[in-house]
Amino acid sequence: MKSLIYPTCFPNVAQFLTIVNSDTVCFEVSDNYQKQSYRNRVEIYGANGKLALTVPVNYSQKNRQLYKDVKIANEEQWQPLLLKSLQSAYSMSPFFEYYIDDLMPLFETQFNYILDYNLKSFEVIANCIQLDIKPEFTTDFEKNPVDKTDFRKLVKRNAEVKSLQPYTQVFTEKHGFIPNLSILDLLFNEGPNTELYLKRQQLPSI
Repeated sequence: MKSLIYPTCFPNVAQFLTIVNSDTVCFEVSDNYQKQSYRNRVEIYGANGKLALTVPVNYSQKNRQLYKDVKIANEEQWQPLLLKSLQSAYSMSPFFEYYIDDLMPLFETQFNYILDYNLKSFEVIANCIQLDIKPEFTTDFEKNPVDKTDFRKLVKRNAEVKSLQPYTQVFTEKHGFIPNLSILDLLFNEGPNTELYLKRQQLPSI
């Protein structure tokens, strides 16, 4: 299966299981940027439940921009805040200390464009999971692709994903299992079992 999917900010579990269970992955990079999506949003499990974090971008709905042209608002000093939130949420998880050094370039290196940051976050996490994936990239936007299975809907925050098997999360006893968070939640809690978990899941319906 050749999957068409958006590169997002620390992709959620549904996006990553789609990637892991595909023969070929093609990233959609030829579309117009849209707000209210996982392009610049990360959802993690904090002490009070689901916590949404965002990478601020300079974007106006009035003037359409290509995804690849949208710049990060680095004047907001968002990287230290994102790192601090992850440390607060996952410092007690089994594998946080094991992976955090590999992730540090994503919080210490300045990126100018959100697409570049998302592609780098995918690359770093794929290396953590030890996935050998070399994605392809679109050159034109196709509303109805003919040679790929279209999973682009997974970029939407309201995309419904069912049938993800529970795994132990840091605050499970307080708030229960919260499905389809950022892949970081699965990585910090399951560590080397992350790929095996992903391969056991059903592909999300589209």
